[in-house]
Amino acid sequence: MTNYNIKRIERDIEKYIPTIIQRETTDELLKTITITDCELSHDLSYCKVYFTSVSDLDEKQIAKEANEAAPFIRGKLAKCMNIRNTPELHFVYDTSIAYGENIEKIINKLHEEK
Repeated sequence: MTNYNIKRIERDIEKYIPTIIQRETTDELLKTITITDCELSHDLSYCKVYFTSVSDLDEKQIAKEANEAAPFIRGKLAKCMNIRNTPELHFVYDTSIAYGENIEKIINKLHEEK
């Protein structure tokens, strides 16, 4: 499968998962997450779904809840997408936003010292 098709499927997954979470799930913790990115394997069998959350709970607890709901979300995703096999979903907390904020604080601190 070409790289273009994989990127297209990744974008579709990013588009459908938030809708599924908001409309189909009853877990309020899941409704606090925001999907930031997806990485699909080349054989389309596995997908890492990166997310952030506005919840005050621990990142590991939120990731555990999301991964417990992954089979349900995958089933709903299969109904939305027109592909032969729906990939297995694995939710991973995205730390890039916190990392970027930390870098910005360091840069601001360096500018203040000058």
